[in-house]
Amino acid sequence: MATVRRTSCNLCEAICGVLVTVESGRVTDIRGDEADPLSRGHICPKAVALRDLQEDPDRLTQPVRRTATGWQELGWDEAYAYVASRLRAVQETSGRNAIGVYLGNPNVHSVGAMTHMPAVVRLLKTRNRFSATSVDQLPHMLAVHLLYGHQLMVPVADIDRTSYLLILGANPLASNGSMMTAPGFGRRLKELRKRGGRVVVIDPRRTETAAVADEHHFVRPGTDAAFLLALIHQILLDGSARPAAYVDGLDTVEEVTREWTPERAASVTGIAAGDIRRIAREFAAAETAACYGRLGVSTQQFGAICQWAVQVLNVITGNLDRPGGSMFPRPAVDTLRGIGRGHLGAWKSRVRSLPEFGGELPTSVMAEEILTPGDGQIRAMVTIAGNPVLSTPNGRRLDEALETLDFMVSVDPYINETTRHADVILPPTPPLEREHYDLAFHQLAVRNTARWNDAVLPRPSESRHDWEIFRGLGLALLGSAGGGLRQKAITALRLRLSPRRVVDLGLRVGPYRLSVRKLRRSAGGVDLGPLQPALPGALYTKNKRIHLAPALILDDLPRAASVLLAAAPADDGLLLIGRRHLRSNNSWMHNSARLVKGKPRHQLLMNPADLSARELSDGQLVEITSASGVISVEVAASNEMMPGVVSLPHGFGHNRPGTRLSVANQVAGASANDLTDSAFTDPVAGTAALNGVPVTVTAAPA
Repeated sequence: MATVRRTSCNLCEAICGVLVTVESGRVTDIRGDEADPLSRGHICPKAVALRDLQEDPDRLTQPVRRTATGWQELGWDEAYAYVASRLRAVQETSGRNAIGVYLGNPNVHSVGAMTHMPAVVRLLKTRNRFSATSVDQLPHMLAVHLLYGHQLMVPVADIDRTSYLLILGANPLASNGSMMTAPGFGRRLKELRKRGGRVVVIDPRRTETAAVADEHHFVRPGTDAAFLLALIHQILLDGSARPAAYVDGLDTVEEVTREWTPERAASVTGIAAGDIRRIAREFAAAETAACYGRLGVSTQQFGAICQWAVQVLNVITGNLDRPGGSMFPRPAVDTLRGIGRGHLGAWKSRVRSLPEFGGELPTSVMAEEILTPGDGQIRAMVTIAGNPVLSTPNGRRLDEALETLDFMVSVDPYINETTRHADVILPPTPPLEREHYDLAFHQLAVRNTARWNDAVLPRPSESRHDWEIFRGLGLALLGSAGGGLRQKAITALRLRLSPRRVVDLGLRVGPYRLSVRKLRRSAGGVDLGPLQPALPGALYTKNKRIHLAPALILDDLPRAASVLLAAAPADDGLLLIGRRHLRSNNSWMHNSARLVKGKPRHQLLMNPADLSARELSDGQLVEITSASGVISVEVAASNEMMPGVVSLPHGFGHNRPGTRLSVANQVAGASANDLTDSAFTDPVAGTAALNGVPVTVTAAPA
């Protein structure tokens, strides 16, 4: 007999509600949940692929240990004890910072990882902590930390009520929002247009979103800062600024942007001065407006300036904390209370002296911290739900570095390009076997909602949830750790609490006084209403005021002017950017035949004029060369590319030996991060510059 069970898809930030039909213990259908107040029935192909993850024969279900004769299974308790003893042995020999920890972005999509992983990381007491943050959204977090006092106090575009949406370096028709949870973005965009709103996209590629916008402008990769500074300049020059009374530093912002005229920005960006001036005036004059910048403006060498400027633009036009502008969600579980406000430069990396942010060092230094001898050299790695060989800069060098470690453990369900180096792999259960409450993305949602999801399928007796893995590993580490008995007891108690208990406590003390029981009784979740104004009371700044001109950003503006004004590509040079596709998700959704079938999506996109100038043809195998490496991949002619710019998607390159990814290996493609340079960063925060990478493209040798 078939039963229909409610859950949500937690594979990306959209957290769409889904209805899963189960018959005889197997999933037979997945469709959107119309009762979900946030997604309203929307799903994308990734949600349907939840079934593929569940049934994937390559997915591990028990711990495995690498031996001279191959991978061998071992028991869970044996695995915990072995991993804990090896990690402690490395620290006893080489110091506590000899362990490195890398956290991949799937961690924020799992309630068990969110509630239990931090305790295990703290037990290791290492400063060599890394995560996908510094190849993704770190400039967002730095900007809001400086302006609003908390690293996760990220305002989102109130898209359901705005009348003017300015998008830079984002493709929400493919992502359904990112650092802005907006499932069904296409429908929301149609509703915006129907009420007379306007959408303007600034991007080096005519993306799916740009193609349906009212206006799209190509921008030279890495120059978005010039465009944003010119917008701010023009609005201040026109006298159109109307910041709130709790905003300071406007005079300083006016002074530092005085020379960034539209004409100056035009010479840098390729966008006409008249268009820059008009967009500035339209944005300032709109009834409500929101500027939204995402990955394209973050993962470049001026990411911190870009994200600061996005915030400044919203603030000075009076659109921050205003319905239809840029607003702060109020989730049912207040995650800001449980996570630190953030700090920058409390310590620095050993080799290159790049600053930590929020307790993590930039991933761009990870390989050198493993390979460079000396006190504090990383000799063991813990990777949790990440594949940094494919997703971090200069992945080939990191691949080589992982091979030199004394020990490595991975919490991951697959033997992939990174975990193939591990000595032990601890696989967690797949999404459909886990309970879930989204702690991360309700904090970024365009509407306040709450939803608890029971597991759709039972967990097999031999499997463990991720929180159970962290509990077992944490208790094993506690047994060999020093320190007081009281602190050990508190940590052990926290590890033994289930995620359901943790979430329930958070809901009960949260702003709506909910509970897991109440949410379970609500079909599709609870609608808590549209975003509401919250400032200045919600600010985490000491005086409940916003200071628009932090010295950290101002001190970097001269560098930006010098580099941007002097930048000129070589005669045969091109600039490489990434791209996102609806049927792909970084490096971890390529083992689903349902998602990878159809037209190839791993090709290099190039403007036909650039192909012709190099005597290349559509579909030809080409060689792409950067300062860091050389790869070969097929090229595809595309008029959606700005001349002088090429695009290669992130997360492909499944062609290393020793992986167990049967589908992904058939569509291997090439890794864009074999071209990115770990030395090419935004020095303010250490963010990897994955966009605007200089490359040359030639015919591959016969």
